[in-house]
Amino acid sequence: MYNDNQKILVGKIVAMQGVRGDVRVQTYSENPEDFSKFKVQSAKFSPNDFKFIRVVPNSSVIIAHIKGFEDRTAAEALRGTELFIERDTLPATADNEYYQADLIGFNVMQNGINLGIVVGFQNYGAGDIIETDDGNMYSFIGADVDFNKKTVTVK
Repeated sequence: MYNDNQKILVGKIVAMQGVRGDVRVQTYSENPEDFSKFKVQSAKFSPNDFKFIRVVPNSSVIIAHIKGFEDRTAAEALRGTELFIERDTLPATADNEYYQADLIGFNVMQNGINLGIVVGFQNYGAGDIIETDDGNMYSFIGADVDFNKKTVTVK
C-alpha cells in the first residue's frame, strides 16, 4: 500500500520562539504530544538534531529546538521548513482505518466521474480538503474510500 521509504509530512516550522533558537512548529498529527516520540527529519537538519520541548496549551503548536540553530537569527533560516517522519514508524492501522498519505495516488470520483488523482490534503480550519493532480480541491468530509478500487468518492 505504501513505499517503506515514503516520508510523511507531520509539521511545519512557522515562527521563532524566544532568543535561544527555539521554534514554533504547526503540527499535523492528531496529538501534538506525539512529537516527543517522532524521529523528525528535514532537508535542513538530521533526525537526531530535533528536540521536542513542549506543547503550546490549547493548540496544535509545539515548541522545539534544532541543534545547530542556537539563536533567533540562526533559527529564522528554518521558517517554512517542512518536517517529516518515515511512514513505517507510524503505528499499524486497524481494519477500515488508514492514514491520509495512504490515499495518495487514488482516483477522486463524484457521480461516476473521475475528478483527478489525490496528490495531497490541505486543512485551512474547516475540515480536510483533497488536492488533486490538476490543482482542484474537494471536501474530504463524508467521502467514501474504497481500497480495492483505489478510489475516494466525494459528495
